[in-house]
Amino acid sequence: MRPWDCIDFEDLPDEEGTLYLMCRGSEFVIHVDGRELMGNRMHGSEDALADLAIDRMAPDDDAHVLVGGLGMGFTLSAVLDRLGPNGQATVAELIPAVVQWNKDFVGEAARHPLRDPRVNIYIGDVSDLVERPPARWSAILLDVDNGPNSLTRPSNGWLYTLHGLSSARDSLREGGVLGIWSAASDDSLTERLVEAGFEVEKLPFTEHGRPTADSSGTHVLWMARVAVPRAQVLP
Repeated sequence: MRPWDCIDFEDLPDEEGTLYLMCRGSEFVIHVDGRELMGNRMHGSEDALADLAIDRMAPDDDAHVLVGGLGMGFTLSAVLDRLGPNGQATVAELIPAVVQWNKDFVGEAARHPLRDPRVNIYIGDVSDLVERPPARWSAILLDVDNGPNSLTRPSNGWLYTLHGLSSARDSLREGGVLGIWSAASDDSLTERLVEAGFEVEKLPFTEHGRPTADSSGTHVLWMARVAVPRAQVLP
């Protein structure tokens, strides 16, 4: 079998590891210190993160969606497929090299979403835009870790705390949706989402043949919706 080649690497902030872009023929993967985070071969659950959230989002001609984590660009691309011409997507990516890798190496698989004029790129921590949004978001999609119990970097844990989830709720428009991707289930996250004031669905998504820790090919997507006040939905 053809060996993997290292195309580039970037140290994570605060000595939290090193991110690598690996290539084998037309296949690319990004991993941190030997633990694979994402690849360009299978991305159904990343696409579904966007589609399921927008299906549940209140209708909005000028929707503005925050995507936490660029990765290989698949979630961002799926968001753009669903937004109208007046919609916007802001993608927050902590590691500048990941943005450059999308431009130089891996963008073709996701149809080069960074070239879309509706996209804003924020180089920094997505929590900045959750705590201090420029305006309320129509949806927030988080795919910055392998899940709340498998963090890319320890500081990301704030996003899944009650404080972080409550901040996300406060930064969403009425009828807005918080979508979270995870490689595994976590009942305690469901409980915290409910405590933060969301209407919550925990949805399994299986891609047969996709490597997962339990060999099931199943990831988990949380869809947490900000309820529209009852007085506004009565006829």
